[in-house]
Amino acid sequence: MKAKRTNHVAQMRAEYDFDYSKAVRGKYYKRLLKEGSNVVVLERDVAKAFPDSASVNKALRSVLKNKRPRRLTARSPRTRYKVPRAG
Repeated sequence: MKAKRTNHVAQMRAEYDFDYSKAVRGKYYKRLLKEGSNVVVLERDVAKAFPDSASVNKALRSVLKNKRPRRLTARSPRTRYKVPRAG
């Protein structure tokens, strides 16, 4: 027996407006091409800690701020004097 399909629009509240007569196709297309997109999907347990993207960005900026900058590794200076070898 098939499950009955419900009309989701009929179940929506009256405040939701589905008038697409003013919609513009590709409104943000050029901006997306110019800026690009960087979408990261968080695991559920991590997503529970952050209510919105602003709080995620704030936390990541604080991590980056406290991170030590990487430096090129150089040879460490000698700490001992050269001892002549016997021989």
